[in-house]
Amino acid sequence: MKKEHISTSLFFLITAIFFFLFYKIIIPFFAPICWAAVLAIIFYPFYEKLLTKLKSKGWTSFIVCILIIILIIGPIAYLLATLVSEAVTGASKINSLIKSGELKEYISIDLPWLDSFKEKLKDYYDFSKLNIDVIAKQSIENITGLIINQSTWFIANMTRMVFYFILMIFSMYYFFKDGELVIGNIKRLIPLTENQINATFKQLKEVIQATMYGGLVVALIQGLLGGILFAIIGIPSAVFWGAIMAFLSIIPFVGAFVIYIPAGLILMLSGSFVKGLIVIIIGSIVISQIDNLLRPYLISGRTSLHPLLLFFAILGGIYLFGLLGIVLGPLIAAVFIILLKIIEFKLNPESETGST
Repeated sequence: MKKEHISTSLFFLITAIFFFLFYKIIIPFFAPICWAAVLAIIFYPFYEKLLTKLKSKGWTSFIVCILIIILIIGPIAYLLATLVSEAVTGASKINSLIKSGELKEYISIDLPWLDSFKEKLKDYYDFSKLNIDVIAKQSIENITGLIINQSTWFIANMTRMVFYFILMIFSMYYFFKDGELVIGNIKRLIPLTENQINATFKQLKEVIQATMYGGLVVALIQGLLGGILFAIIGIPSAVFWGAIMAFLSIIPFVGAFVIYIPAGLILMLSGSFVKGLIVIIIGSIVISQIDNLLRPYLISGRTSLHPLLLFFAILGGIYLFGLLGIVLGPLIAAVFIILLKIIEFKLNPESETGST
């Protein structure tokens, strides 16, 4: 073997070792760094506008980070605290209904079709053995236990969460301040033409913005409207159910209807027919239709990902990365599609697909 081959092999071996070591160093802080990058991309247009007035990258980055803390982190922390509080309150109210015996009165509904249904199934299951109090009590114990466990976990991991939060803000500051320099260095390492590199980074940026704006904004609006609707109707723990509707709205082919339709039906079966009908009608006409009206406008074809690919990308991203997968899943899928187009262009130089 020639000396230059040995030197080249040794160089790549040492490079691979240090790439692996660098990976091991960075991976514990992967989540806060990624969230910092996502927030920096989303708020970068605002940063650029503010920079034209302040002229200082350092001060502009600092001010934008503070605004992000106030506008996003604060409300999220408040929402989480409210969710725990309302969940505990709701569990306490249901427990009181069980002890007073009022729960049976709410659930005991005289419906001829339901009695007929039970009669047909009596050979398979004895509904007289169905004890609503026991079921409700077990459900309350499970819910309360879950809340206590999650609260305990939250308190036990508070130090790490605060540390990760500080890391995210610290990283975000430098992403704003030195982001252009970092992106420029990365672009120089990519073996593509300048037009292909610019088109690739533009598409990746649009995927992140479309996912965040088109998904989270719509979900937050649906959750907000759902919570307001529940509060007006008088359904307990409106903030809690609104947050659940917002979370479900993020998931493709699932939505707020998973919550408001059963809620409306329960109200109708409990004697509040008008209220239940209002919940279902407003939920179907207003809350669910917001997705169809706003999402196309917010995304407006900015990402070329097929809906089926986007569906599995989000689900797979959530499975691998948790909540961060909502952004990373589509981003990885977009990179995959871009790489396929680049390979196609390399194999068929005459094709125009290489423009990504």
